[in-house]
Amino acid sequence: MKLQFTLHTATPESKETVAVDIENFVIAGWAGRDSAAIEHHIQELAELGIPRPSAVPLYYRVAANQLSQQESVQVVSDGSSGEVEAFIFADQNRWLVSLVSDHTDRKLEAHSVALSKQLCVKPVGRDAWLFDDVADHWDQLVLRSSITEDNKKVQYQEGPMSQLQPPADLMQDYFGDSGLPSGWGMSCGTVGTQGSIRHAVSFEMELFDPVLKRSLTHSYTLDILPEIA
Repeated sequence: MKLQFTLHTATPESKETVAVDIENFVIAGWAGRDSAAIEHHIQELAELGIPRPSAVPLYYRVAANQLSQQESVQVVSDGSSGEVEAFIFADQNRWLVSLVSDHTDRKLEAHSVALSKQLCVKPVGRDAWLFDDVADHWDQLVLRSSITEDNKKVQYQEGPMSQLQPPADLMQDYFGDSGLPSGWGMSCGTVGTQGSIRHAVSFEMELFDPVLKRSLTHSYTLDILPEIA
């Protein structure tokens, strides 16, 4: 899948356009550092009838053609919802960081987590940073998302990256010593929701850097297709 990003570097501050072919995509699920926080998320999903994972972290392969930078994406019925995650991918022997929403069909998730993730498009941001520019303060970065409910913007998620496994550990766990290969992208886990996991037609996400005082942001809306029996 060809994706295009505006790469914002920190030292010196500059911009460049980067076009990347993502041929393989993997989602790192249950990627928290705190076992209590992982259990909380498992319980959130259990309330929706979703079974416990077989292992943590657990890695889900999703077709790369599900990645999209469109601001409107189509889903079937009103049973899906988004989750903000850091998206790391390789380009010219360097790691880049952007945003992705692990948008998931919650009704199907009770039957199969893997299929529920495969069913939905994964919205990706259009801006990126060099991982090296944020590596030394990665744990201070903050994931945030908001949704629109009753015509009002409502905070949906917020938490520091210190709640999640470091990207290098996830890469080592999945790829081994070879590290993240060219043509691959990985989403690196999410933080808990404020209130229940729920559907919304508008989703905004952010990765905030309090050290360099900047953010990656992206938003998208849903075009809901009818569910026909």
